[in-house]
Amino acid sequence: MKINYYPDTDSLYIDLSSKPSADSLEVSEGIVLDFDSEGNIVGIDIDNAESKLNLHELILNKLPLQKQIINA
Repeated sequence: MKINYYPDTDSLYIDLSSKPSADSLEVSEGIVLDFDSEGNIVGIDIDNAESKLNLHELILNKLPLQKQIINA
């Protein structure tokens, strides 16, 4: 899973899978779910992220991580 924030567009993209997106569905204004060809969710795109999320804090609890990379 990867989380990318793009300050120039104030958008946040959460990559849930390495599979390519085949379809998308806007579930709320500015929030789009991406699906692979089998209908599995592969990503979440959030526009105007700073007004919808607290981007100053990220808490990860009990994830079975094998690899953790932090780029600030």
